[in-house]
Amino acid sequence: MAVSPPTSSSEGRVPKPKLSLGQIFTISFGFLGVQIGYSLQNANTSRILSAIGADPHHLSLFWLAAPLAGFFVQPIVGLSSDKTWTRLGRRIPFILGGSIVSAFAMFFMPNSENFAELLPPLVFGATMLLLMDTSFNVTMQPFRALVSDMVPESQRNKGYAVQSFLINAGAVVGSLLPFVLTAIGVSNEPAPGDKVAPTVIWAFYFGGGALLLSVLWTSFRTKEYPPDQYAMYNNLDKTNEVKMSFLDLLKNVPPTMLQLAITQFFSWFALFLMWVYTTQGIAQNVWNTSDPGSQAYNEAGNWTGVIFAAYSVFAALYSLVLTKLADKFGRKNTYMFSLVLGGIGLISTMFITDKNMLFVPMIGVGIAWAAILAMPYAILSSTLPARQTGVYMGIFNATITIPQIAAGLLGGVVLTAVGEKAINVVGIAGASMVLAGIFAKLVIKTKE
Repeated sequence: MAVSPPTSSSEGRVPKPKLSLGQIFTISFGFLGVQIGYSLQNANTSRILSAIGADPHHLSLFWLAAPLAGFFVQPIVGLSSDKTWTRLGRRIPFILGGSIVSAFAMFFMPNSENFAELLPPLVFGATMLLLMDTSFNVTMQPFRALVSDMVPESQRNKGYAVQSFLINAGAVVGSLLPFVLTAIGVSNEPAPGDKVAPTVIWAFYFGGGALLLSVLWTSFRTKEYPPDQYAMYNNLDKTNEVKMSFLDLLKNVPPTMLQLAITQFFSWFALFLMWVYTTQGIAQNVWNTSDPGSQAYNEAGNWTGVIFAAYSVFAALYSLVLTKLADKFGRKNTYMFSLVLGGIGLISTMFITDKNMLFVPMIGVGIAWAAILAMPYAILSSTLPARQTGVYMGIFNATITIPQIAAGLLGGVVLTAVGEKAINVVGIAGASMVLAGIFAKLVIKTKE
């Protein structure tokens, strides 16, 4: 990916070159494959774990693998990538390495029952989930920092909106894969003696391959700025670079990050509950079953993928106008409006017993999801010091992982409190999303 040659500004500083739409797409294209894999995981993890013996009350505990991995891995990766300069670049080595491990974990997880001689299937599946989540985090974190590194401030809304679009395009593919495979004749029920449906197994194979190919495209088509050029574009004096410990970095966290943390808590608490309990919720509410081995439950599992794909479609479409809305109404107001619509959508699922009507609340969920993927990073990135962009993006990930850990620990308790009706847990997620929108308006201070 080539960029325009630098030209000095009137103040003697060299502005970061503006990028074409194609260049911005190339920077984030690998996220397309990452999200195919991640959405397959979101829509099918509960289904796989239930099939190999997980107790519904313990499902949210298994899902803790993702936020725990992100909590520890992303700051480490961010700090390391800030200090890394290789022939491949600064962020690319981490993106590429994480994707390779993620793909292999995707190939193994749906086949957990075949490794019973090594480990009990549930233990093997949980191990692959943890490995997959850890490597997903190694891959995802540098993508956020890469946009900040390469895209000038004047194009930052567009940069993160494009990334949001690609994330959601990947989510559509990943979420629909089991449903599409069923439609073309692949069995959606486990064979006699097996536990996981072939549709899920083949979907994970496809997802792992797509992940590798898309990341390879970004890795070899994106040329990161070398150290001297990066310093020039960010007005950094390399001779007076001050070494900061991780504790010093924590003490100097930008106030905007702390303001965003409140909204992040309630929005990601909501998302985690939605991902964990939607399959079980609509199986009970629409298909009237709680048996994970039944045909009806597997149909509900496929339909979860379909409606998750639907909210990703709506999110991708909303991403196309998100830049204009943020430029016109301000990032904070756009963020608030989007989150409230998402909350209303989740609450409405409690009253729906027709599977086709579930598409309606997904409009609001998609709008919220697009904003969650773009607005916090657009708001935050302009406040971060150029030398520590990666590590602060990693630290910021704690505002995503901590609420998910809280939801994971409380999920079983909440399920019991609402009378074992998982769809009511999804409604509680909606109330949390509405609170997130209210706090976005009241707490975040931004330069509009």
